[in-house]
Amino acid sequence: MTTGCRMCFRRIPRGILALFCVAWMGWAQGADAAPYTLFESGQVRPLALSPNGRLLFAVNTPDNRLEVFQVKPQGLTHLTSVPVGLEPVAVAARSNEEVWVVNHLSDSLSVVRLGADGRSGTVVRTLLVGDEPRDIVFAGPGKSRAFITAAHRGQNVPFDPRFTTPGIGRADVWVFDANNLGTSLGGTPLTLVSLFSDTPRALAVTPDGARVYAAAFHSGNRSSVVHESLVPNGGQAVGGVPAPNFANGVQGTEVSVLVRFDGQNWFDALHRPWTDKMRFSLPDKDVFVLDALATPPRQLPGSAGFFTGVGTILFNMAVNPVSGKVYVSNTEARNDLRFEGRATPTRPSLQGHLHESRITVLSPTGVMPRHLNKHIDYGVCCAPLPNAESERSLAQPLGMAVTANGATLYVAAFGSSKVGVFPAAALEANTFVPSAANQIALSGGGPTGMVLDERAQRMYVLTRFDNAISIVNTATKQELAHLPMYTPEPPSVVKGRVFLYDARNSSSHGDSSCASCHIFGDFDSLSWDLGNPDGGVRANANPVVPVLPEFGPDPTFGQNTDFHPLKGPLATQSLRGMANHGPMHWRGDRTGAYTAPSVQPNQGAFDEAEAFRQFNPAFVDLLGRSAQLTPAQMQQFSNFILQVTYPPNPVRNLDNSLTPAQQAGRDFFVNTTSFFHGSCEACHRIDPNANPGEGPFKGFFGTDGRSSFDAEPLFPKVPHLRNMYQKVGMFGAGFAFGLQPPDPFLGDQVRGFGFNSDGAIPDMFRFNSGFDVIPENPVGIPDSPEGRTAKRNMEQYMLAFDSNLAPIVGQQVTHTALNTATVAPRLQLFRERADVGECDLVAQGRVAQLEVGFVYQGDGLFQGDRAALPPVSSEALRWLTAAGGGFMTYTCTPPGSGIRIGIDRDLDGFWDGDERMAGSNPADPHSHP
Repeated sequence: MTTGCRMCFRRIPRGILALFCVAWMGWAQGADAAPYTLFESGQVRPLALSPNGRLLFAVNTPDNRLEVFQVKPQGLTHLTSVPVGLEPVAVAARSNEEVWVVNHLSDSLSVVRLGADGRSGTVVRTLLVGDEPRDIVFAGPGKSRAFITAAHRGQNVPFDPRFTTPGIGRADVWVFDANNLGTSLGGTPLTLVSLFSDTPRALAVTPDGARVYAAAFHSGNRSSVVHESLVPNGGQAVGGVPAPNFANGVQGTEVSVLVRFDGQNWFDALHRPWTDKMRFSLPDKDVFVLDALATPPRQLPGSAGFFTGVGTILFNMAVNPVSGKVYVSNTEARNDLRFEGRATPTRPSLQGHLHESRITVLSPTGVMPRHLNKHIDYGVCCAPLPNAESERSLAQPLGMAVTANGATLYVAAFGSSKVGVFPAAALEANTFVPSAANQIALSGGGPTGMVLDERAQRMYVLTRFDNAISIVNTATKQELAHLPMYTPEPPSVVKGRVFLYDARNSSSHGDSSCASCHIFGDFDSLSWDLGNPDGGVRANANPVVPVLPEFGPDPTFGQNTDFHPLKGPLATQSLRGMANHGPMHWRGDRTGAYTAPSVQPNQGAFDEAEAFRQFNPAFVDLLGRSAQLTPAQMQQFSNFILQVTYPPNPVRNLDNSLTPAQQAGRDFFVNTTSFFHGSCEACHRIDPNANPGEGPFKGFFGTDGRSSFDAEPLFPKVPHLRNMYQKVGMFGAGFAFGLQPPDPFLGDQVRGFGFNSDGAIPDMFRFNSGFDVIPENPVGIPDSPEGRTAKRNMEQYMLAFDSNLAPIVGQQVTHTALNTATVAPRLQLFRERADVGECDLVAQGRVAQLEVGFVYQGDGLFQGDRAALPPVSSEALRWLTAAGGGFMTYTCTPPGSGIRIGIDRDLDGFWDGDERMAGSNPADPHSHP
């Protein structure tokens, strides 16, 4: 042991030191590592400056770290990397020595304490909040209160989320007193402010800290859908004339109709009224105003407490420090309109004009949306790229920054790899002229946020495509330098990500990409009617779930299984978790069945790469590109997107057990013959190990990839069930389903779309009621107290449905000398779940001022990040932490990632502790001791 190491352990008794000094001869360094687990979390506040301007803090989302840089006249110098939680997406500096980091996947806040020179840092407290926290600001008296946005759910919440209760807000703002975090396991919040919206995202604070603004993420646009059973003739219209659903002389299936609420009534795109069919209203509360000085903080009362009509997807917010006006970056969806493909004089189309990228200005006088790309002529489509029009466009605006004099607004255009520069007055007055001269081109792609250093005339911008930081001269509008941060993402991820987001390469107008609807690879909580009247009918070559022989040779009972080009409104589906789940789209009409035999794994209809390549025509028909991607480009896109996975289910217990109601629902789901071909599970398969494809996330989670006979005219593919909890919030059905009658008017709700392929079914209780009156159903669910209980139990189970990763993945706790008894049960839970293979367990922090990392290897033992040291028991590690006055943060990571995250960051076989002691950089694969 070196002299330096002896000095670090001088406070620890000799017996424990001897344990560390024994030469280690076991555990091989070259352990295999599983592929990188890709979540594709959206960054919200990726950069922050210390109050004195000497340090820059950056979230390294793929590497689960906070990067600290010294700000110098000649540029940035990297000082240290601090392990935090999984998928950090926001950072805020409370002081020059204290930084808070929001960990999206870990449902936590890391409170980081820095050394005096910023060259060291460690997590000293982990706060636990609701599901998928996204943003943080400090406000209130002396800006001593931390405000954090999180979804109204999760295993760490102190309340019942009431998933089945109409009229419940699904967004929370957690408020902590930063000077008194409490002694409870995850910290004691000062209050939780519940907001009447869907999942929240952005926060902003006034310069005096008196007001905090909180925004919904998928805030919607007051659109919804009328169920097909309430629509005469399928509700279709061609050329503005109501008509059956015909294309090229062939009639399609019955479909629902998209409608919008104007505050009093519901109308479709032809201004036909549907109010009598709707049983709820959408107030569309988008941005909320909180009194940060109140004790406890609360939303302002009445209409002063919210803004409506701000946008459909709200990304970020910034406050003008002089005028107090609030800028909200957003996109507005045009999903109440119809069709892809070319427009004609008698038939409109969404081709090339699905969304508009905007900044909406909020003030006491009202809400003023400003279209950033008003130069676009949407009447002309599909010019080759690049072109003069597309090069002036700004797509998917995210982070913003305002100069101290309030005169200039900077906007990170994520889909354009630029920063837009706007005179604030011109933006507010809508007199600005889009011009490339007022845009700053960045060499790295996908800017997510920035901070201004006005004294040095510099701006720092994080570019997510390549995980780097650009330094920009704000006077010349030129990029001065581009500094990459370490990333563990494989090349297939880095190279393929651009095809999801890059609007400059995706659309002729330069303002749209796949991510316009598939927000950060997920969905937009909307339904769209994207049929193509010019399309033809195609035969369905996908395999079908068979039924009992006594019902005849035709498993569809004469139902039309063809793919008609007019399919009606369909909910946007997530791009997560597509690997090993067969054909894509609700109907399975993106399929590889036409190219190879339908045999699992990874052939024919079960070849997900080939199925995804079938999306290529959408670049022309929908996004308005002049040509499809090349086969090589589409392959890169496929290689990337098929790695994106679902997060752990936030409803299921952390020990992966089910509540009595959930277990009763699962028993019915799996064991009860509720349809003529078997149980629910006969189609909606639950088998994490079935028919393994490539990659770590194999198996089935609600589907087996086949199509199935269904009561739906659409004849859908059997869908997976991993994201049902994301769709809660629309209640009120104007139609009967099974024996369930129409609902009475249920008032204001937070979402306009619910379950099923078109989003028309408001909750899973009503969906489960479809079993009531199926003639062929040998069992059924009677409309009785017992039957209703069965349906409620199934509803509870589907909210907690199995996912690719166990619920424990991502969870954290920080152990110190002061909380040993408090954290012990949680640490025991972590070890138990690691022992059964649900996660890897790592521990990172400081002991006696020495930075250390450990990975759990089973049998109660942890291996440290120095090859010469033997494993230590979990009890000894806790004792070392407490005796050494240390801080140790334990994190459950995806299986296979423990070595990389815990002890060998770059997987070069030289462990992190050894590299630090040799003065080398663990994040540099070319730097070895």
